[in-house]
Amino acid sequence: MTPLHLQHALGQQQTRRQFLRAAGQFSLGAIALRSLAGDCCAATDVENPLAPRPPHFAARAKRVIYLHMSGGPPHLDLFDYKPELVKRDGQDCPDEFTKGRRFAFTGGTPKLMGTPRTFQPRGQSGIWMSDAVPNFHRIADEICVIRSMNTDQFNHTPAELLLYTGSPRQGRPSMGSWVTYGLGSENSDLPGFVVLISNGVQPSGGQGCWGTGFLPSVFQGVQCRSKGDPVLYASDPPGMDRALRRRTLDSLRRLNEMQEAELGDPETRTRIAQYELAFRMQASVPEVMDISREPETVRAAYGAQPGEASFANNCLLARRLVEKGVRFVQLFDWGWDFHGTGPSEDIRNGLTEKMRKTDQPVAALIEDLRDRGLLADTLVLWGGEFGRTPFREGRTAGSTNLGRDHYPDCYSMFLAGGGIRPGMTYGETDELGFSVVENKVHVHDLQATVLHALGFDHKRLTFRFQGRDYRLTDVHGEVVKGILS
Repeated sequence: MTPLHLQHALGQQQTRRQFLRAAGQFSLGAIALRSLAGDCCAATDVENPLAPRPPHFAARAKRVIYLHMSGGPPHLDLFDYKPELVKRDGQDCPDEFTKGRRFAFTGGTPKLMGTPRTFQPRGQSGIWMSDAVPNFHRIADEICVIRSMNTDQFNHTPAELLLYTGSPRQGRPSMGSWVTYGLGSENSDLPGFVVLISNGVQPSGGQGCWGTGFLPSVFQGVQCRSKGDPVLYASDPPGMDRALRRRTLDSLRRLNEMQEAELGDPETRTRIAQYELAFRMQASVPEVMDISREPETVRAAYGAQPGEASFANNCLLARRLVEKGVRFVQLFDWGWDFHGTGPSEDIRNGLTEKMRKTDQPVAALIEDLRDRGLLADTLVLWGGEFGRTPFREGRTAGSTNLGRDHYPDCYSMFLAGGGIRPGMTYGETDELGFSVVENKVHVHDLQATVLHALGFDHKRLTFRFQGRDYRLTDVHGEVVKGILS
């Protein structure tokens, strides 16, 4: 791109503030700029945009671990027990529930399907859980299960984007980016926002689930790996030692500062900060990502194996990262799309096998955080992007495998720590599991509640872009006060 084309591209994205600054130090524009100096939506350190910043009010949570089960866990077989649905298993689904509705893979009149799982109340709180989650039973009194979640989207990509960015379309900043934009990071040698993916499969929403959209790119999630180099392309090239790397970055910094002075593009300053963070990460990331440093008893509790790429390893890494000051850690685990198209998607043995690999490390994570005194100010979330239907999925209705279709109207997830009331359920669905009948929680409400736990009024955490103030919750969202301690 020629300098002229670059200036034109930057001009299209230029804010009023940048235009006035470029008008000249002693111009009327510069005078106006100084008079507007107090109207920024967020104060960021020019030299270190990830420097810690205070929230709007006293926070209960300082950090977040979000455990996303990509595909939509079958909540009716995990947390939302429906005895009436079990009684009516195999009956035609009443028209009132399906007429005029669109489902991803089901048409006509589907058959109701009660859960084949066994449910019992667990813990002193008596939270109903199925036999599919044996390790969750022991943390029943630590968690809050929301059984009235609701979303607008019934396909994976838009549902995940809506959950994490507030919009079903690409281009908006992710939740983790908003959090680090608002709070910065507690450790200058580590990213403020880290993403861990198990099984090597990205979520359907892709990198948009941890992207920055129009926020400065320094707030983007850094994807780390539990096997091999923790961060791709962070190592020095062959033949370059640490001292030569430092001299190279110093030269790049001077060039970037010249470009920033000439063009006034804020992303240039961000680029400088990213280079410096990457240099510091070369020393700090390998140490924090090395789970072999953990005692054998801790690794065994998680089911973690050094050198492997697993969800168990990632849960242990999440604890190590927040312990070192990382603000937002996001784990993605693929394989929760239980349509019944094969044995692995069957809500009997397939779900048992899937939970066998995941409920142990999740329970261990919550217990480990609790025992280290970190759970009180660490908000942990577990869930998917939507739920599953109370009837059999249309394509597999005649199969020996039992599966459910996508369902946005109601589903379950749980939260723990960070100012959330433990040992409780919130919200109810009807006796067949088709709709929320009490305390509906939309994904925008969840976003507002996460930000509230971190000390933010979600309506005030904004960023001006193309003449409008944007926020994570768009123009929606109410804090779910009933789950706050």
